[in-house]
Amino acid sequence: MIVVGIIGLLAALAVPSVAKARDTSRMNLIYSNLRALETAKDQWAVENNAATGTPVPDLTVLKTYLRYGTVQSVINEVYLANPVGVAPEADLPAGVTVGPYGPGAIIAAP
Repeated sequence: MIVVGIIGLLAALAVPSVAKARDTSRMNLIYSNLRALETAKDQWAVENNAATGTPVPDLTVLKTYLRYGTVQSVINEVYLANPVGVAPEADLPAGVTVGPYGPGAIIAAP
């Protein structure tokens, strides 16, 4: 009985830590994707002589500058490249929270 109680106590202490580690990992991956997207956008702008403010049509024009040709989604978020000189963003889906961001929030590049 004592062993079961100790295991239950340890499990109760571990669950919040695991959830926090999962959120931190997801945020780090989203930030990494945003940095990769910004780098790809800059490379695209240099090769196409695009000035600051030039809109990026969509993510498919950046596929040659991204690893695996695309940005890998972490929790089904949608990435927006935004115009050259403007930081990219990730839009969270409805019903999903990550770190300090609530459902449907926009995460800006760090």
